[in-house]
Amino acid sequence: MPKINSYLSLIKFSHTIFAMPFAMIGFFLGLWNYPNRIAVQIGQWNLNKTIGWGGHKNFMNWDYFQKFLLVILCMVFARSAAMAFNRYLDRSFDAKNPRTAIREIPKGIISANSALTFTIVSCLLFLASCFFINRICFYLAPVALFVVLFYSYTKRFTPLCHLVLGLGLSLAPIGAYLAVTGAFALLPLLFSFTVIFWVSGFDIIYSLQDEEFDKSQQLYSIPAWLGKEKGLRVSEFLHVLSFLCVLAAGFLGSFGWWYWIGFAVFVGMLVYQHSIVKPNDLSRVNLAFMTANGIASVVFAVFVIADLFIHH
Repeated sequence: MPKINSYLSLIKFSHTIFAMPFAMIGFFLGLWNYPNRIAVQIGQWNLNKTIGWGGHKNFMNWDYFQKFLLVILCMVFARSAAMAFNRYLDRSFDAKNPRTAIREIPKGIISANSALTFTIVSCLLFLASCFFINRICFYLAPVALFVVLFYSYTKRFTPLCHLVLGLGLSLAPIGAYLAVTGAFALLPLLFSFTVIFWVSGFDIIYSLQDEEFDKSQQLYSIPAWLGKEKGLRVSEFLHVLSFLCVLAAGFLGSFGWWYWIGFAVFVGMLVYQHSIVKPNDLSRVNLAFMTANGIASVVFAVFVIADLFIHH
């Protein structure tokens, strides 16, 4: 029977570091009911009932702390389902690709049926977690699952697959905000757009490694479609859009200097990863993918949340 660490490796649990910090941003924005006016009313939430501005006090309330734990569980289960399904669906391609042939299913460490079972169980646990959060999260849960699972098919028919991956991870901040408030608002949506463009951009960088393999298997990606050099230009453009979104969020939210320190680190990591990856030198792709983006998300989230505690 496969060990727990084999499943953790299957779903690349360490990559949770990309979206989880943005989910925390969305959650704490919701605790502060920030911004104060709700842009679009959804579901049963009462506009006359506000959480107030004392977010740190709200977090000490058991109801909100329970939602915090449920948001974390939702993130873990949704991402686990998405990654396990991706490994299940791509198992034949992974076996042919020298870079991915060492993965758990091609090596026989985890069977295809076990990976599929793991996916189904993760989906059910995700739905259950959403049920205990609030009605609107439960109603939207199947939509979220469709997006994160559908991504695994997209490489078979469109080079825009990177954007679908970005869309899946972008549900983290707005989903966490919905968990607290039961309503949509512009500020967490801006953070969601930040994630779409950021993730899409660095996924293009990561997929540079498989340009030739994707072409040989008639799989779609930006590098396979446009080549490495133009692919990197598209990645740069997407990261510029991400920069503009996080800049707009800073002004819209009237954040203090803690936010702008986090902003500087986030943007600096975007620039750094493009400085170390070249079309003719992919030796530092993993450094750009894991280290730079991990630092970008974690440090940015820490400073945004610190700004909420200190200045609001």
